Amino acid sequence: MPKVVFSYFPVKALGESARLLLSYGGQDFEDKRVPPESWPEFKPSTPFGQMPVLEIDGKKYAQSLAIARYLGRKYGLAGADIEEDFEIDQNVDFLNDIRAKAATVQYESDEELKKKKHEDFSKNVYPAQLSKLNEIIEKNNGYIAAGKLTWADFVFAGMYDYLKMMLQSPDLDEKFPAFKKLVDTVYALPQLQKYLAAAPKTEL
Repeated sequence: MPKVVFSYFPVKALGESARLLLSYGGQDFEDKRVPPESWPEFKPSTPFGQMPVLEIDGKKYAQSLAIARYLGRKYGLAGADIEEDFEIDQNVDFLNDIRAKAATVQYESDEELKKKKHEDFSKNVYPAQLSKLNEIIEKNNGYIAAGKLTWADFVFAGMYDYLKMMLQSPDLDEKFPAFKKLVDTVYALPQLQKYLAAAPKTEL
């Protein structure tokens, strides 16, 4: 079995999907949680000056979705054919569009502008995006794509708490029960229980 090190900040956010997928695949790995104060020192050693980073036998790889896609293929969580892979990629990209849109608000440094953007997006952007995502999940038997469990569901489950925070929508579970049901489906997988029992508890 290869020596695997996964490096990310001590939160779920964009890193938890890989931790979940590695656990699902039965891969022993070093869960390296880099605290913010150590990030400047660690940053130059990363491929693109960002995390997450997946290191396999000394070779480092980056980009959260590329890592998740690779692990999904490795552990039998990809599509049955290239069309299903296309659908998975499409729906994950849409999910990431929602996250990226919310991130432009969350990381806005001007507080007044941040408030205005949040009000605008909450009225004119998020409802349509989230309703479409809900429709996608319901159409796919409770999953993100292809009507079955794929790596896309691990991406969604891993970033869900982070997404709720950025959307400033703590009641997202009530508005869209299919979201929480999918998260619960992933976190109930028996392959994940050892990791979940040992992992640090984080809000995001």
